[in-house]
Amino acid sequence: MSNLYESAGINRFYSEVSREVRSTQLTGENGGTLEQTFTQWALNLLGESGEIENARPSYDEKALGTKNQHKINGYAISENYETVDLIITLYRGYDEPQKIAREDVDTAVKRITNFFRKAVYKDYAGEIEEASEIFQFAHTLSTSSDLRENLVRINAIIITDGIYSGKPPAQANISGYPVFVRIVDLEYLYNISVKSHIPIEINFREDGFEIPCVAAPGPATEYQSYLAIVPGNALAVIYERFGARLLEQNVRSFLQFSGKINNGIRKTIMTEPQMFLAFNNGIAATAEDVTIAASADGKGQVIASVKDLQIVNGGQTTASIYHTLKKDKADISGIYVQLKLSLVTNKDNLGSIVSRIAEYANTQNKVSVSDLSSNKPFHVELEKISRALFTPHHDSRSVQTRWFYERVRGQYKNARLKDGFTDARARAFDIKNPKFQVFSKEDIAKYENAYGEKYTGRTLAAGPWTVVRGNQKNYVQFMAVATAVPDNIFFEDLVAKAIIFRAAEKIYGTKPNAIGDMRYITVPYAIGWLAHKTNYQLDLFKIWKEQQISENLSETLYDLMSNIDSWIRVNAPGSLYGEWAKKEDCWNQLKNIDFKIDLSSLKGDFADKRSGQRKKISEDEAAQILIAEDTERLRSVPPAIWRKIDDWGKATGNLSLQQQDHCFNLVGRIRNNKLLTDTERLAGIRILEIVTERAPEILYTDDPDEAAGKSSEEDINVTLELLGKVLAWDRRAKKLQGYEYQFMNDLVTEKKSLTDHNKRIALLNIKKAIRCGFTL
Repeated sequence: MSNLYESAGINRFYSEVSREVRSTQLTGENGGTLEQTFTQWALNLLGESGEIENARPSYDEKALGTKNQHKINGYAISENYETVDLIITLYRGYDEPQKIAREDVDTAVKRITNFFRKAVYKDYAGEIEEASEIFQFAHTLSTSSDLRENLVRINAIIITDGIYSGKPPAQANISGYPVFVRIVDLEYLYNISVKSHIPIEINFREDGFEIPCVAAPGPATEYQSYLAIVPGNALAVIYERFGARLLEQNVRSFLQFSGKINNGIRKTIMTEPQMFLAFNNGIAATAEDVTIAASADGKGQVIASVKDLQIVNGGQTTASIYHTLKKDKADISGIYVQLKLSLVTNKDNLGSIVSRIAEYANTQNKVSVSDLSSNKPFHVELEKISRALFTPHHDSRSVQTRWFYERVRGQYKNARLKDGFTDARARAFDIKNPKFQVFSKEDIAKYENAYGEKYTGRTLAAGPWTVVRGNQKNYVQFMAVATAVPDNIFFEDLVAKAIIFRAAEKIYGTKPNAIGDMRYITVPYAIGWLAHKTNYQLDLFKIWKEQQISENLSETLYDLMSNIDSWIRVNAPGSLYGEWAKKEDCWNQLKNIDFKIDLSSLKGDFADKRSGQRKKISEDEAAQILIAEDTERLRSVPPAIWRKIDDWGKATGNLSLQQQDHCFNLVGRIRNNKLLTDTERLAGIRILEIVTERAPEILYTDDPDEAAGKSSEEDINVTLELLGKVLAWDRRAKKLQGYEYQFMNDLVTEKKSLTDHNKRIALLNIKKAIRCGFTL
């Protein structure tokens, strides 16, 4: 079979995904077919990157190949019922990624939209059993008044392990609801796996809008600001196209982005549109890049396009303009909104700067710094502990491992890249940091809120019912009560709760051998009920030490979940299990039910109050562990690689002069096994972070001489003739990076001299070309 996609990164990514999907399916942890296992994997990735929220895999098909065919692999309903995501999967599962034809895309759109029509207008829920995994969604589509009142857009999302190079089908309509088709193919999945998110790109000029602006005067070392006036119609267009994706991801859930129309905004649009600019506070947004052009009349400047537009304040304004247009058929042609657009120029501090802009822009929303940033002391300290704390020694485990807290998405992958630049080190990293022990901010909230009720003062703020509401909503509730800075005891108990939660999910099972189809409801409710009824006496420290739950606890959880599953089905009003389980009233009723579960068998799982106090790890102890980890990482990079990094930093300007000096000194320090100073250690770690982000291939070598620190430069005679051949080859192959090609071209055109130093840099590019297929 021919290779349909030449990118080594994507092919490697495809192989990793295929292995993970097959492995997961064989272990039975998610159950179902390879297609549904892939769907779950893709939805997890999309959820982590903020592309979709609270999506559930749920399979149903009927009459495939006929006029009335339909198929669905998953769905999501936004918290405010504004958006419905319909998910359908095109899974191929071949050894290499395949091209997806336009006909396959068109068929997928037909099938998924047919399902929506049947569910909304033909009461499809009445034709299927309540036990069906799609029943809840179909029932909600046909009966929910909130959905009918607030729904404004439908996303038909086609997920595939193939590659689609065509254009997505045009926007369609189902009884007035706009249907936007998104193709999430292998390349898209790859991109969001290596980036924090896929930037939103908007070309105002192509959309027919003039956005007059002025640049803020003065020097801009951290950012550049523009003040602009945006037509209401432009905001409506981009909101309809992108929805809540426009809102900066870190603050999206905290700003309570709601589809419900703000009455003040609506009234102004309807009765005094000419006063809108005066009455409204406007919008604050950030962008990665901005294209400024001359206005049509040549008298000023306009924003022609923006890359990665993110609204950090003004989401309610944007949504309300759109809803007033759609629901009230209002004329918004006279509506204009002021926009403060900040272009963050200091990419190294991008996350921090955006979070601070969001914080201060949202003071009227009473949004705190802790809500807006992953840099809250709670998260920073928890991350430190997770890197310093290993699981206890145990006879059943030959290796101590870590539970890796991913404070910022992508940290685990980057850490593996930094540490695992040889096969042996990658295997060592995987053993020490198993992937199944990675957890996120949202996971913390899930484990904590499932295990126990959380209060703000005397008000019950969170518990199992908030877990059912989905990751973002639950995380908001958890952060509202998470005030203490964690220590190792908190971390150990948190891991124990994670072990309980994950064990309960496994015990509940997956189709076709599951207790039911409400695992996302039953698991947190069962854990919460058990913790409440046992007065939180479970010995979490014992679970941490054992890294598993006991057989008795496992059996109790199974019995309890079977009872709770049945109880919710019987007692949920109108068979809307999922909607009722999101309400505090459901929890208040359930926690007082006696399920006749024999809890006496769990006495061996209760904490012994006579066991004494647990030991806290001091900050100094944790710091010494992290210092040892950093030092070991630096020493694992061979001296020859540090020389490569030094040359790369000089050629590209990506390393400062001081950093280049540190590279030079690290060569000798590491070769001679000298102690590293704190300054050298911190500088070395920062350099590795820069290299990992911008040129990770430098850290990899298949040359044993290079790995041993030996030079092989004498093997290749670097001449202008050879450089010219490499350039001619690369014009076709496109394997060199832009800065690499430019450096070589400068040598050939004699803009740079062929000094010994420049020969060493050129040699790196020649060797890269040889690895990619160039022959001497």
